[in-house]
Amino acid sequence: MSETETVVNITVNGQPVEAAPGEWVIAAAERAGVYIPHFCYHPRMNSVGMCRMCIVDIDTGRGPALQPSCMVEVTEGMVVDTTSDQTRKAQDGVLEFLLLNHPLDCPVCDKGGECPLQDQTMAYGPGESRFIEEKRHFEKPIPVNDLVYLDRERCILCDRCTRFADEVAGDPLITFQDRGDQSQVNTFPDLPFSSYFSGNTVQICPVGALTAVPYRFKARPWDLTEVESTYPNPMGDRVVVQASRDQVLRYQGVDSDAVNWGWLTDKDRFSFEATASELRLRSPLVRGTPLGQPDPGGSELVETSWHHALAMAADAILAAVENKGPQSVAILGGARLTNEDQYAWARLAKGVIGTDHVDAQLDDGLPADAVLGLPRATINRACAPGGTVILMAADPKEEQGTLYLRLRHAVVNDGVQLIELTPRATGLSQLAAHRLHHRPGEAAAVAAALVGGDIDAGPDGEIGGVSAEALAEAAAALADRADQPITVILGRPSVAEAAGPTVEAAAELMKLAKLLTAGGRPGIAFLPALHRGNVLGALDMGMAPGLLPGRVTLADGGAALAEAWGSVPASPGADARGILKAAAGGDIDVLILLGADPLGDFPHREVAESALSRAGTVIASDLFLNPSAAQADIVFPAAGFGERRGTHTNMEGRITRERQVVTSPGTARADWAIAAELARLLDADFGFGSPEEVWDEIVRVAPSHRSLSLAAIDAETDGEVAADSSIEFTPPESAIEVPHVDAYSLRLVSSRRMYDRGTLVQHTPSLAGLANTAALAVNPYDFDRVGVDPGTEVQVISHVGEKSMPVVADPGVPRGTAVFGYNHPDLDVRDLIDADAVVTDVRIQTR
Repeated sequence: MSETETVVNITVNGQPVEAAPGEWVIAAAERAGVYIPHFCYHPRMNSVGMCRMCIVDIDTGRGPALQPSCMVEVTEGMVVDTTSDQTRKAQDGVLEFLLLNHPLDCPVCDKGGECPLQDQTMAYGPGESRFIEEKRHFEKPIPVNDLVYLDRERCILCDRCTRFADEVAGDPLITFQDRGDQSQVNTFPDLPFSSYFSGNTVQICPVGALTAVPYRFKARPWDLTEVESTYPNPMGDRVVVQASRDQVLRYQGVDSDAVNWGWLTDKDRFSFEATASELRLRSPLVRGTPLGQPDPGGSELVETSWHHALAMAADAILAAVENKGPQSVAILGGARLTNEDQYAWARLAKGVIGTDHVDAQLDDGLPADAVLGLPRATINRACAPGGTVILMAADPKEEQGTLYLRLRHAVVNDGVQLIELTPRATGLSQLAAHRLHHRPGEAAAVAAALVGGDIDAGPDGEIGGVSAEALAEAAAALADRADQPITVILGRPSVAEAAGPTVEAAAELMKLAKLLTAGGRPGIAFLPALHRGNVLGALDMGMAPGLLPGRVTLADGGAALAEAWGSVPASPGADARGILKAAAGGDIDVLILLGADPLGDFPHREVAESALSRAGTVIASDLFLNPSAAQADIVFPAAGFGERRGTHTNMEGRITRERQVVTSPGTARADWAIAAELARLLDADFGFGSPEEVWDEIVRVAPSHRSLSLAAIDAETDGEVAADSSIEFTPPESAIEVPHVDAYSLRLVSSRRMYDRGTLVQHTPSLAGLANTAALAVNPYDFDRVGVDPGTEVQVISHVGEKSMPVVADPGVPRGTAVFGYNHPDLDVRDLIDADAVVTDVRIQTR
């Protein structure tokens, strides 16, 4: 507690305790090391005093009285006794009543062995039951959704699941029903608990009333081996990975105050099924014979030894460098890897091969200078009470679920002002103070008016599709809170739109940032909300053209790193689009894919298909044989999450540990080991024997990581944040011209959904069928304008292709805009996207 805070002095069990004003007695006691038993209380939700288990003797000066410690705030001089005879008798009575109808099915209950009701009955409850009457019975189990089962007779009505659904997730689809002894928790008829966060209710349920379908009857807690780790998503959610018999069986959220608060999305929580999938790659594959000899007949991929596969890859790289030079070798991907893996591949590419054609993004992110050069915010700064958040990214509920939960809490409970500057409504729209839903490609004009106050609307009274009135109100609200932190959630709002307009809008916001900083105000900071898991770590490790490890450019840090590596490329290389176009043109002899699937994920599918067919040798390191890996000439089986050790960098630059709990299937290897072995075959011995040794070298050579030893990272509960970048953000030299949309066209917006065609989802049986039905969403106003009816099958036409799909009405889609999910399992929107244009316009006509 800081010295400036007021201290409330209380006594707990005879010991003096310093508490914070407004703190609940139960929380103050726990900080002092005194545990008060409870069921309904949860530190991340509002207290309701439902279970009464936390009743203790509290004396506020008028004599001791039994009171629920989760509903009483500390006061000066308060005396708390958690061990009095009255307290013990009350707790004994509460447990006796809770057990009246609770079934004694602990041997078959998934919660058995880690159940608070079991533990507290043993510690505080009666030794035997006085009730001999029949307990109540319900049909069991009943599915509240596809992932969670409910056993109603176990429920003790603690209100945890219902409060989470309402207060935390904003999906109040599970609630109390009926009255008296028939009271129960359930969903509404024909309305399942369709939330992206339903698995959290299983974790916080204290009695096993809610169980996870993928884990049900799989193991007992005492059979599980567990480690605390970091889930490889953009938030870097802290998790416990639990395994039995060398197989991962469960992920549980860890309450990290700086990151995820213990919450996980269902997509992340249940993705352990993909790790244990029978379709995992287990041995190296080559196109030829098992001994690595080429087969002119173009045979299938066959298993071979690591020795032959690595030798073939090294020979192909050597031949490419000798024939066409280092720039004929390129690497795509790497965002799914640990920092150590990324560093090893970056050193192999830039320090051994000599190529700078390296990109961890697949043309769906933002330029490295925008990500690294803009002032970086933390998640806690974005959620600081009284601040302002400008959302200029894709829907965080769909792409960064736990960030959505943090932002939602900040807006609802901490007075954070949310301004949406997006091309469509998001999961936070209902909470936004101002919704500036602009036309795709015109974010910069709206941002300029928002921060500059110069609102010169056109003849239609709008700027970029946003009314002048709405802009004026938002600009005034932003100015009113200029003394508080302003955080921009910056990302790619639509894959059907180039990155340029978003970068231009960020440049407009930076103008205000400089003014605020000059005036001594907190200013503006940016929180990158990029799609891929460890993409921030990839940029830190140099997995981008023109970059080197430590957030330095080739021009600024090349000489220093050349001393450690021996050499670095002389000039910046191409990004993902440039690499694939070069491969399509026959200029790339070796294309290395690190967990990347251009055929399924690159916005310009034709370019990806041409690139993979015309590249001399395609080498893939992956967990599964995805469409791109299936066309590769050499495939390395890679270790996945839970099977490797290393570090992860989240969107705020926070570095935490990934830990291993199971062995990789077959002979799969960590990517750093694959890169190091290839380097050895290319006569460059890295000397790495473990990921810890890789990190030691990162600390030595990367300027932004020099103080971040593994001991320092482990010493901090929530990890360490890397130093600020030395890279400067370069605003666009000239305004980007956005073509005028004609009266008969709609501007396309395409962003990702939580459940899509992605490799992880498709290899997780519990998630694979959860994607929504494919449909084009249009504002109800536009149906009359384009002459179609909602629900009909239409032909959607752009100047690069056409698709047939149903069209539905969505008020959250602005007028003049059409929305379709990217990477949807049913229909591929890439057939419509013009990847070389700033925006894509489509027309709709009846079939």
